[in-house]
Amino acid sequence: MSSKSNTLYVGITNNLQRRIYEHKNKLLGGFTAKYNINRLIFYQNFYSPEEAIAAEKKIKGWTRKKKVELIRSFNPEFKDLSEGI
Repeated sequence: MSSKSNTLYVGITNNLQRRIYEHKNKLLGGFTAKYNINRLIFYQNFYSPEEAIAAEKKIKGWTRKKKVELIRSFNPEFKDLSEGI
């Protein structure tokens, strides 16, 4: 997810619709509320929580440049994808 200024946030959830709602309505404190993280710009589906956690840890360790490259390969215009979910 990101803010309008493209601050990036990487996380996992077992319910993407709920998580998007929480971000858009600022129901979560901390980093996401502080930086107004409310745009879904990338997502992946996994078969198990363990796979999702491993991917999250891997992506969080990447440079911003590499994260942006991944996002652009999926969503070149950084459009908010949450309306299609």
